[in-house]
Amino acid sequence: MQHKLLTPIEDGYNVVKQVLVVRKDLNMRKGKIAAQCAHASLGSVMRHAVESNKHVSVIYMYPEMREWLYEGPFTKIVVGCNSEEELLNLEQDCLDAKVHHCLIQDAGKTEFHGEPTYTVLAVGPGKEEVIDAITGHLKLI
Repeated sequence: MQHKLLTPIEDGYNVVKQVLVVRKDLNMRKGKIAAQCAHASLGSVMRHAVESNKHVSVIYMYPEMREWLYEGPFTKIVVGCNSEEELLNLEQDCLDAKVHHCLIQDAGKTEFHGEPTYTVLAVGPGKEEVIDAITGHLKLI
């Protein structure tokens, strides 16, 4: 099935995006950042949309997720925060605002000296104004 890509101006389209917040204080390698962001992005979509039993899995998409995946530009933005405390505060903001999100805790097997460590928070996908209310103050990395 082919989908028409919309722009923010066409058809009253609302911008839908996902923001990935990376802890800068950990000084992760680029590959580690990429892997952690992938875990968070996929986790945010799957944890809020999949219902499974041992025979079948069904994906339920809320409107913003469907728009993001199938109709829109599939926007992801990567920003940084400076500490675990800041990352956990952002997660609490997501909980308070009922925004779909996924906090990743790395097992520490390849970095972090065997210590489980919070690395990335995916915020959304959701409407830009909702996501920006939580992450709009953070700088791109």
